[in-house]
Amino acid sequence: MADPTNHNQAGEVAPSTVDKQAPSVAEEHAPSTDSPEATDLPTANAPDPKAANPEDNPNAASPKREKPAAAATGEKPAAKAAKKEKAPAVEDKPFVEFIEQDYLPALQKAIAQQGVKDLQVSFAKQKVPITGFESAEECWQIIGSWKEIGLRQFNLYFPEEDIQGKKGFSCNEGKKPSTLESFLIDERKTTLDLLVFGLVQRLDGQKWLGIN
Repeated sequence: MADPTNHNQAGEVAPSTVDKQAPSVAEEHAPSTDSPEATDLPTANAPDPKAANPEDNPNAASPKREKPAAAATGEKPAAKAAKKEKAPAVEDKPFVEFIEQDYLPALQKAIAQQGVKDLQVSFAKQKVPITGFESAEECWQIIGSWKEIGLRQFNLYFPEEDIQGKKGFSCNEGKKPSTLESFLIDERKTTLDLLVFGLVQRLDGQKWLGIN
């Protein structure tokens, strides 16, 4: 059987007609060495032009945009709700108003709870009824008295018209008082409760309350 391979005179194998008529795909798409030319072969590394430009692709989902931080936009955080203002203390009232509206009713109630039934309390600005203070100026005083066992009277003095200022005390049984005592001098701050407790305690020390 004849060998189909063509041999030239030099004994070399000549290409078949099929090889001459069908150039390889690589030769057809190979770029020219004279000038650069893009080929139409897809590559694994080439990005999808529609994916690179999402605006050109109407079906592509738009990327989420994060809201800029308040510091970047210059926005200030919401101000905290204003704190509810605290009601002023009764001790912050004007002096006369505090004595008449708060101290006298509280004092009468506290002394009545000690068994005193006929207590009379007044509030006046007058001279200090103690020997040696005749030339002194008038000052505000709380005057309390009752006659359960003889005549008992006490005076609480406010020479500075201020419950936080200096205070004095005197008491007597049917006679003019002879001594002016300091009252609540060791307390840093005088309150309504302290004023009531201090005077009740002083009267109890005089043995004027309860079963005394």
